[in-house]
Amino acid sequence: MKNNWAQEAIFYHIYPLGFCGAPPTNDFSSPPQASLDKIYDWIGHLKQLGINALYLGPLFESGEHGYDTADYYTVDRRLGSNETLAKLVTALHENGIRVILDGVFHHVGRNFWAFRDVLENGEHSPYRDWFTGLNFEGNSPLGDPFQYEAWHGHYALVKLNLQNQEVREHIFQAIKMWVDAFGIDGLRLDVAEDIDIGFLQALSAFCHQLKPDFWLMGEVIHGDYRHWVNESTLDSATNYECYKGLYSSHVDANYFEIAHSLKRLFDDPGIYNGLTLYNFADNHDVDRVASTLTDEHQLYPLYMLLFAIPGIPSIYYGSEWGWKGKKTNGDDSPLRPAIELDK
Repeated sequence: MKNNWAQEAIFYHIYPLGFCGAPPTNDFSSPPQASLDKIYDWIGHLKQLGINALYLGPLFESGEHGYDTADYYTVDRRLGSNETLAKLVTALHENGIRVILDGVFHHVGRNFWAFRDVLENGEHSPYRDWFTGLNFEGNSPLGDPFQYEAWHGHYALVKLNLQNQEVREHIFQAIKMWVDAFGIDGLRLDVAEDIDIGFLQALSAFCHQLKPDFWLMGEVIHGDYRHWVNESTLDSATNYECYKGLYSSHVDANYFEIAHSLKRLFDDPGIYNGLTLYNFADNHDVDRVASTLTDEHQLYPLYMLLFAIPGIPSIYYGSEWGWKGKKTNGDDSPLRPAIELDK
């Protein structure tokens, strides 16, 4: 692929708003609180684990959980300021740890500045074409005097019109700022499987022109990974097939499942032989693996497999200690707790 540093990477994944114990909602008026500084105390722990790459979940100004972006150019005040992030990335780089951020480009939150303009000015907003399916012939499910498309029916997440050149330029210039101001090394692209492939190709060309070894990894759950991971699009994708096999092969005492997946994906010939996929046992969207297994002793062979199979291994914060957490009634917060290093 376009770069090879990620082939030697061991990732650690932090969901910052939860990890830092940030308030669940943003009042958009409080002064920045540099809670991201908590990560400094973890750098030694990361190095002890052999981590050389850190994936930080959503960091930019949002209303609630970070995936409802309000401003791509400003760090969420619940986490700190742009200066907070810049200093942190510098310190991580000085310790041999690369940094990738969440790129949430499929949708924004209702507090996104351009959508607020549509709410205020309706058909006269200069940003009416920034959003997909926007029309003024009916009401939205949230009572707006217009309709718009959302991510999977979640109307707090407004789908961007990624065919609009002004939208593309706004996003691309944000990425350029993240590289120039923060020195990031790549992006994890949220819901990449739902994003227009032409946009992903244009984004890839832009990012690799900015930084030739810039790494792009897409969140893909279903479908043929080669559609997204190739020379003109992304460098990697989430390996959800092996994620499932890692835990269920232990729960069911049936290693044939994970063996079948590995042979199907990576044998010679395997459908993804030659691709470097992103492997994980859990993340901010799924139950903690220690809560999924039936015996805590299964964690040892599971992580041995995670580090042995082809691809890039990633540890979700706290799971190195067998931290537990299950999604409850659609509430993700048990998966995204504030964890102290001495616990």
